[in-house]
Amino acid sequence: MTSMRITVNISKWQIFRLSIPIFFSNLAIPLVGLVDTGLMGHLDNEKYLIAASISTTFLTVIFWSFGFLRMGTVGLISQALGKADYRELVYTILRNIIIAFFIGFLIIVFKPLLIQFLGYIFETSIQTKELIRNYISIRVFSAPAELIIYVLVGFYLGLQRTFISSLLIIILSLLNIFLSIYFVRELNLDIKGVALGTLIAAYLTVTFFLIYTYFFIIKKFKIIPRFNSKIIFNHKKLIKLFSINFDIFLRTILLTFSFFWITYLSSILGEEYVAINSILIQLVIISSFFLDAYAFSTEGIIGYSIGKKSEKMFLSCVRNSIILSFITGLIISLIFLLSAKEIINLITDIEFLRYLSYKYIMWVIIIPPIASFCYQLDGIFIGATQTKEMRNSMLVAVIIYITLSLFLIKQIQNYGIWFALIILMILRATTLHFYFPKILKKFR
Repeated sequence: MTSMRITVNISKWQIFRLSIPIFFSNLAIPLVGLVDTGLMGHLDNEKYLIAASISTTFLTVIFWSFGFLRMGTVGLISQALGKADYRELVYTILRNIIIAFFIGFLIIVFKPLLIQFLGYIFETSIQTKELIRNYISIRVFSAPAELIIYVLVGFYLGLQRTFISSLLIIILSLLNIFLSIYFVRELNLDIKGVALGTLIAAYLTVTFFLIYTYFFIIKKFKIIPRFNSKIIFNHKKLIKLFSINFDIFLRTILLTFSFFWITYLSSILGEEYVAINSILIQLVIISSFFLDAYAFSTEGIIGYSIGKKSEKMFLSCVRNSIILSFITGLIISLIFLLSAKEIINLITDIEFLRYLSYKYIMWVIIIPPIASFCYQLDGIFIGATQTKEMRNSMLVAVIIYITLSLFLIKQIQNYGIWFALIILMILRATTLHFYFPKILKKFR
């Protein structure tokens, strides 16, 4: 499955078919987190799990903050495709790859400050701090490769080549899993092993797919990608690109901070709550990546419909993708209801962590159908490049979420953290829905 023949009426089956490869690739992403968490959770000291949870969450916040490299690429590529402007399409990906490399380089340069900041935020034992430092000191060097991968995924999603974008993520994830298992189990590198596995997997994957993309562009668009500084650094294009990217950057920082906030609040309750919430959040991430499959697959169609000025195509895509996402959310909840304890048992064999995790399973079960609406609306707004509205929506939602979470954690402790997270999902959907009519103006 490479691309979908676009029709005016976008059916549920068309969206589902386009989403199938994304399901598999999105399953691979949280599987990496589960394997890494499981590798650390089965070592003889829970501090490995706590350190891995804190450091991976922190770096996820850093890397996901630059998620505009994927999201901005999807909207611009799909709209250029709809207009049949293939040269601009090629220069868009070159522009974003250069930006991704530069940002990744800056992250490496600021590594000492990142470690210092993390030590200031979290009050942990000396051993845990050292484990965190070991992980970040290795993993941070993967930044340029991981950010360029964001661009490549966005490029293929924008072209509705979901099979290729999914294959990229699957290869990255499988390499990550196998290398991490080898370094931890065979070479006894503990937390350094999972960091090294991610690092090597990222560079192997990005090298292969950069070469593949070069020849893909030549074959598909009959254009040889060349560095042309006048076109790539055209000030009008850069202003538009930075405007879109900066809005998504702020929105993504707010979103990733919201999940980092969970780790911070957990640390207030105690290190054991950092551990159990990191286990449970893996289940939330699994559900989000499944639901995001519909958002990812529709981003390209939304952008294409706007480029074609087809309101009928746009509305049919919106309606059917939201219905599919909600139904999938209900199915995920049912699966969690039947198997969540077994998943937790696979992640850790530390009995008191298992027992504490069981107490909060119900919150994880009810999240997927509620969250399905905000995930899908995100995809619609990304495809439409309505990034200012995404930024404003997230700002309102996060301010209310943080305020409520501080109140709820005092009243009902860890239950308050999870209740606040559900409120965040609802707020994200309602605020985006408020801005929806602005997208329709693009067809007038």
